[in-house]
Amino acid sequence: MKKLIRTTTIGASLDILVKGQLRFLNGYFELVAVSGEDQHLENVRNREGVRTFSVPMQRQISPFKDLISLYQLYVFFRKEKPEIVHSMTPKAGLLSMAAARFAGVPIRIHTFTGLIFPSKNGMMQKILIFMDRLLCSFATHIYPEGQGVKNDLIHFNITDKPLNVIANGNVNGVDCNYFNPDLYPENEKKRLKDELKISPDDFIYIFIGRLVGDKGINELVAAFKKLAAERPNIQLLLVGGIEADLDPLLPETATEIETNPKIISVGFQPDIRPYLAIADALIFPSYREGFPNVVLQAGAMGLPAIVTDINGCNEIIEHGNNGIIIPAKSEKAVYKSMIELAGDSLLLSNMRKNSRAVILRKFAQQEVWNALLLEYQKLLKAL
Repeated sequence: MKKLIRTTTIGASLDILVKGQLRFLNGYFELVAVSGEDQHLENVRNREGVRTFSVPMQRQISPFKDLISLYQLYVFFRKEKPEIVHSMTPKAGLLSMAAARFAGVPIRIHTFTGLIFPSKNGMMQKILIFMDRLLCSFATHIYPEGQGVKNDLIHFNITDKPLNVIANGNVNGVDCNYFNPDLYPENEKKRLKDELKISPDDFIYIFIGRLVGDKGINELVAAFKKLAAERPNIQLLLVGGIEADLDPLLPETATEIETNPKIISVGFQPDIRPYLAIADALIFPSYREGFPNVVLQAGAMGLPAIVTDINGCNEIIEHGNNGIIIPAKSEKAVYKSMIELAGDSLLLSNMRKNSRAVILRKFAQQEVWNALLLEYQKLLKAL
């Protein structure tokens, strides 16, 4: 059986972003998962039934520690002699592709998810671009997570290697049996609404993600403040933790979240499905993404979405069909789109009917897994 090694910088990426995929691939390959050792890597070992190996990797630039990680990966790849090493996440990508090249691994794959350098400038952008170009020089095959990421790689001239998107994009697809609105009967939804003090006739917008400026929370809260003053039957449900140290919210935004009775903030939730089940629409005004899982998951739960015109979001949402696409960083656009969707019951109904169908057609998990397996098999056949 051919050997496949999957690498990420931290275990959470393997545990969360590709949940279930490693178990599936382990039926066709001898699969080894590599990342820093933590509870997430242990979860992968137990849940996916694959062998794991720990190599600590720093997310930040750390030359001395990076050299140690590079050497550990090189020694491990030389010992294991895999046919394929496939990396995700920036630091694991650079170190894994270099180590695999030096170790003589024939197929070296990197998947680019969300890119950092397009949102940076000056010397930091130049450093990040150099690192990604170096990564690509060591890899044999490059796979952007979506068309938007592909376009950025081309625009910044990161590599002249072919850039192929697996299936319709996204690294893992959506488990549409797990994210299924039929799992939540009316009595369960009523119980959660009662617990959150939401009236039966309230229209609920939901946001899921980190409550930081980069996710458009300042614009969202400012727009909702105006909206709530005009439409008292509209609620905003925030599901996600506040990161006060990294990209903090404006003080007035944080105050509004704490004091506005129409804004319900429930913090991080390990299972977001009950909250999606009671919502009417997703609002996701992020500044940048790779291919956001939450938009896929909301769609699988039958929710239309208001999203910004950024990578990933504009590949999932078909404007006017299963949601609305608006400019990023625009409080006015957020307000206008929220008014439009909440005020037009026919538009909302049509979009709700289309939302799950789009996900089933384009992003069902098994289809993504099968497409990735076929790609591996094609590359092996070409050796």
